[in-house]
Amino acid sequence: MTNYQNLGLRPLINAYATVTKYGGSLMPPEVLAAMHQAAGAFVDLAELQVRVGERIADLTGNEAAYVTSGAAAGIMLASAASVLQKHPDALTRFPDIAAFSSEAIVFQDQRNPYDYAIQQTGLKVVEIDAAPASLRAAIKEATACVFWFPRGDCGGSELSLEAAIAIAAEHQVPVIVDAAAQLPPVENLWRFTEMGAAIALFSGGKDLRGPQSSGLMLGRRDFIDSIRPISNPKHGFGRPLKVGKEEMMGLLAAVERYLQLDHTARARYCEETVRMFCAALKTLPGVQTERVFPNEAGQPLPWCRVSIDPAVLGRSADELVSAFLNHDPAIAVSPESETSFHLNPMTLSPGEEIIVRDACLKLLRMP
Repeated sequence: MTNYQNLGLRPLINAYATVTKYGGSLMPPEVLAAMHQAAGAFVDLAELQVRVGERIADLTGNEAAYVTSGAAAGIMLASAASVLQKHPDALTRFPDIAAFSSEAIVFQDQRNPYDYAIQQTGLKVVEIDAAPASLRAAIKEATACVFWFPRGDCGGSELSLEAAIAIAAEHQVPVIVDAAAQLPPVENLWRFTEMGAAIALFSGGKDLRGPQSSGLMLGRRDFIDSIRPISNPKHGFGRPLKVGKEEMMGLLAAVERYLQLDHTARARYCEETVRMFCAALKTLPGVQTERVFPNEAGQPLPWCRVSIDPAVLGRSADELVSAFLNHDPAIAVSPESETSFHLNPMTLSPGEEIIVRDACLKLLRMP
């Protein structure tokens, strides 16, 4: 059987985060079983999407749900839906929608590479600062939607999501929340839409631990219904964003599992692991440690910042990051600067925290 080793690759321990470049997360047995069972029979894919969506919507207290091929695909489809709400004739025109003069408002301090998913629909991105007056001034007839990216590295906004939703609602403009990495807390599966967001988007392959190539769109039924005619398995703008029967059933199983998890116990494990890392490594010469909360994505879990003195250790943090990847077993840690990196417990399997600690004690000693 072909495996990573046969391809000349080494599996690694993920002390970084639920990042796509390392595979997001590990699918638990319940998800793998659901996908395996789904692979054993044919089914009407459009009907399956509806039924799975109804089940997930019921579980999460939303009007509707739709399984996408990742959160970025969800951005594209939600962008298209915002246009279709005002211009149903755009259904067969994407991405050539210049005639509809449609714009998406994005906040300056929330700009990120996923903006391209908005622009792929043909929407023009309008960048504004976070002052309430700026949002009011930017909304006009051409405005199709407002995007909000509640990430940990987008702090400092003068405007809260609640205020943005309220201002947009004055003009009947929908707010779309890209919450790809905003799990935990589990309540976010319904919190953003309860606040009034039209759509909230999540990655299926991060903390949900569903298929890596899946995403979840939650929110208004009219938005989700509007993109069905142009989405897989139908032909149209969203056809390349294909979701298979295996991903749909796998993500449903992942959501069911996630809602039943003991999230308090999980947070306790993360706290204990960070405490262990800090206590073990702070005794090393040229090394300082600290608990950082929340983590890089703004999730309510801690991680450990390791700061080093390159003059004492004889190498930079970047060199240490490479050393961890070359370690046996290979370990991915999260780089921050030339003098610091992070250890993230949320992606560790039980027992791996000891392996990471011991690797740190070995690699962070003076030469």
